[in-house]
Amino acid sequence: MNLSERLTDDMKQAMKSQEKFKLSTIRMMRASVKNLEIDLKRPLDDNEVLDILSREIKQRKDSLQDFKKAGREDLVTGLEAEIEIISQYLPEQLTEEEIQEIVRQTIQELGASSKADMGKVMSALMPKTKGRADGKLVNQAVQQFLQ
Repeated sequence: MNLSERLTDDMKQAMKSQEKFKLSTIRMMRASVKNLEIDLKRPLDDNEVLDILSREIKQRKDSLQDFKKAGREDLVTGLEAEIEIISQYLPEQLTEEEIQEIVRQTIQELGASSKADMGKVMSALMPKTKGRADGKLVNQAVQQFLQ
């Protein structure tokens, strides 16, 4: 079962069990997927759906920080719940140690030694960590190693 089918099945299950918040979150994810399918005029594969879900989580995490600074706990709670629901569809996230190990290996493979090599390292790393690690964390790990 691909990710799009899983979203549809989970949406139906949320309807049956009357989980309104989960249902609205899944509908939002399906709408994002459907919009891109319409734009591309073809069904999306799992990697493209993962890209969309990662983008949705990133947007919510950015908003979460802003809402926390503004003291809007009512909105923070809702966003945290949405992030938790969306995260269920992403692969298991890498730990900080795993990210650092992947970064170290990639830097060693490429022979990178300075910040000038950062772009080369990041372009090699992103396919390895796609959907499994936040780009900011990967970027920070690369900066630490290239100093």
